[in-house]
Amino acid sequence: MSTINSPANSLSDADPVYDLIVVGSGFAGCMTALNFLEDTKTQGKAAKVVLIEAGKDGERCGASRWTPAFFRLDKNNKFDSHFKNEMKLVSNGLADQAYCEKLEAEVPSTVKFLLDHGIIVQHQDERNVYLGFNTGQNFAKGEGGGYAIILKLFKHILSFPNVDIMWETNAEELLTKDDGTICGVKVRKNDGRFAKVFGGQVMLSCGGFEGNREMLGRYVGPRAEQLGLVAPGLKYNTGFGLKMGLQVGAATAGSFHGLHCELVDTRSSKPEATVWGHSFGIVVNEHSKRFYDEGNRSLFATCEVIAYETWRDQNQKAYFITDAPIMDRFRPGWVYDTTDLDPEKGDTIEDLAVKLGLVPQELKKTVDEYNASINGKEFNPMTLDGKSTFGLTPNKTNWAAPIKVAPFYGYPLTAKIVFTFGGLKVDLDSRVLSTTGTPIPGLYCAGELSGLYYNESKVAPEFGILNPPCNSALRCLTFGRLAGKSAARDL
Repeated sequence: MSTINSPANSLSDADPVYDLIVVGSGFAGCMTALNFLEDTKTQGKAAKVVLIEAGKDGERCGASRWTPAFFRLDKNNKFDSHFKNEMKLVSNGLADQAYCEKLEAEVPSTVKFLLDHGIIVQHQDERNVYLGFNTGQNFAKGEGGGYAIILKLFKHILSFPNVDIMWETNAEELLTKDDGTICGVKVRKNDGRFAKVFGGQVMLSCGGFEGNREMLGRYVGPRAEQLGLVAPGLKYNTGFGLKMGLQVGAATAGSFHGLHCELVDTRSSKPEATVWGHSFGIVVNEHSKRFYDEGNRSLFATCEVIAYETWRDQNQKAYFITDAPIMDRFRPGWVYDTTDLDPEKGDTIEDLAVKLGLVPQELKKTVDEYNASINGKEFNPMTLDGKSTFGLTPNKTNWAAPIKVAPFYGYPLTAKIVFTFGGLKVDLDSRVLSTTGTPIPGLYCAGELSGLYYNESKVAPEFGILNPPCNSALRCLTFGRLAGKSAARDL
């Protein structure tokens, strides 16, 4: 293995220098590279790989190195069998069902691959929060999150002698032969100059366009610049993979005006300072008015839409309000402690309002009206309990526990982007499809750059969900694995 900070300018148009060029070093890119290297070695083929990464060596660039890497798995490492049905519902049938079915079928093999390569998968038998998955109230995560997974995958990749890593190198254009076959990439080095890197096959796995303000404004719409990034590594996801694919005639998939965002603690500078537990209290805007049914579905399922509405309609300001019984029940724990800061606390609702910067009388009025509207059903966060309100706009459908017991707690919240939805269209082996539906020779795509999610359905806001949660990391890992194996077969 060698590390190359700037690719040489002396490459000629002769035979390909690399058998596989991987653009991006996140989950999808690492899995593609490692599976390609292992499979070609098993087949007795001498193959050379280069990973091209815009970020710096040692930097947590991209999204994968920051994600907590939640997995929608049961205790036997099987993927939620209801996922494909949810995807069909919320996309109004636009999401690729064969792709979703392939993901379900291949996830167990992906998890086995991770385990076989020393990655620890931690299972959580959740007995305090209704997940809404068909996994027996189980979910999982990679120990140490996405950063630990990438470090482990990189260790295996770097054990091969026939690998080069190009850091601080931005891939900006695909190179093609006269017949349209992809034969390399044109890159911009860290000195601003261009160079060409030639190869037999190219994997585009360099993320979406959440780090590109111009593309966000063009596709997502006005005020998209108000959306911060949930983690600093996303600044490298600048949409060049999408641009490169479109330039060679790739088809697209996913909603280009759609994105996954989360409510994070406004006070915190910590990446991924998500406050997950909006379901177990009320969320108000800067005028102390509720604007969303916090108990619509599970907290994972509704976290995206309430964040989206906070950005779109509430001036990027929201405030979670609850009381002592809820905090005593869920803290410490992941529901409220992903942020590194304790909630604001007050002996009265008015005291809390002052600390949050809200008008005390307005917040007191909203809380009083909410408390007065709650039915008599028992509060049970392990099911859709039907403990709801009546006569409010909007009503709360489930988990409408009264906010009456001091001290009272609150978090100031804002929406931040996790990833964008629109991307390149691929087949079940992660080959990029042209606008005519045929694969573009030599071109693969995986990860968030491959479009899948839609927010076209009228039922999406009703069900509080655009992107069924806890699947993204597994999707990137699985289709990266499949792409690497496919590229090895095609060598």
